[in-house]
Parts: sequence; structure tokens; C-alpha cells
Amino acid sequence: MRADDLESGGAPLLGEPLPIELANATYAVRGRFVDGLQTTDHVAAWLRDNRARFTEALPDKDLLAVDPGELETTRRLRDAVRQLTHAAAHRTRPPQEAIEIVNHQVRSVPRWRELTWGDTTPLATTHTGADPVGAALTEVAQQTVDLFSGPDMPKVTACDAPGCVLYFLKDHPRREWCSPACGNRARAARYYERTKRAH
Repeated sequence: MRADDLESGGAPLLGEPLPIELANATYAVRGRFVDGLQTTDHVAAWLRDNRARFTEALPDKDLLAVDPGELETTRRLRDAVRQLTHAAAHRTRPPQEAIEIVNHQVRSVPRWRELTWGDTTPLATTHTGADPVGAALTEVAQQTVDLFSGPDMPKVTACDAPGCVLYFLKDHPRREWCSPACGNRARAARYYERTKRAH
């Protein structure tokens, strides 16, 4: 079996920063919440689908070996990041426990950057003493710290489409929805309301 053979939990990928992508692994279908990280295979598939975005390589063998402990860690991190994202989008204070979960994950894996020198160009290469899955989760946690303490935090927005529970980074002043599909659904709902009131 290869990691490409894994079925995802259906969690949408919108091209958002990794913390928001992880938060969006809880989503809605027809108004009902769906957990996109129910199994170890779901976690492995989510990591596989995002692996090009991680500093450290995520080989298939490590993805196929995701264990129940890593499932639990991923779900706890996802729930904490979702609480932080919700708080940022609604300009409220998140639960302290969510902050502590992210900080614990950041501290759990040692990471360092080393200098390498190509033919003419110096490069900084990130290294870790952890397994690739643990390193990936820690990278998401570190990006969470950077996102919510950085200049993009005010851009964190909840989708306005009816029934949507996803978040996105509002990169354009007129953007209201997480995806074109949600935009279409929202416009259809507005049209329906207008025509209903007209009759």
C-alpha cells in the first residue's frame, strides 16, 4: 500500500495557511458537523495532501504508520487551533487550554536550523530530532503561533455562507466566502429570500 491509496476524511483543502487548513478538518455537510480526522488513515491522508508544505519530508512509510497516539495528538491540536481560529475570527479571547495545547506541541519536538553552503549560495536547513509525523504537527503548531501573533491575524475570517463552518484568510477586501461554491450557495440563498419576500 502507498500513501496515495489512502482515502481522505473529506476535509476540504482551500490553500489556506496550514493552521487554518487543520482547523477546517472539522466542516459541515448539509448543516451537520463532520470530523475529517476520525481515523489514523484520515490523519495520514491529511498530512499526505499537505506534505509539500512541510519543511521536513513525510515519507509514505511514516504516513502509513500513523498510530492512535498521533491521531489523538492531531485531533487535540486541530480542536485547539479551531478554537484559536474562532476567537480570532470573532475578535474574542480563546480558551487558555487551547493556547496551552499549541504551546505544548511547539515545545514537544526539538527543531534547529543549520547552515549549508551550495556552490555559491548559503542556505539554512531545518532539522529535528523527531519522527516526521511529530515534526509536521509541531510545524503546524509553530505556524499557529506565528499566524495568531503576526500581521495576518486580523485577516482570519469565518465564512459567511449559510451552513458553512470553515475559516479563511481574507486576502481581498471583497472576499466573503471560503470558496466559490460557498459564494454560489450564499448568492442563491439571498436570491431565494428576495423572491420569497416579493411574493
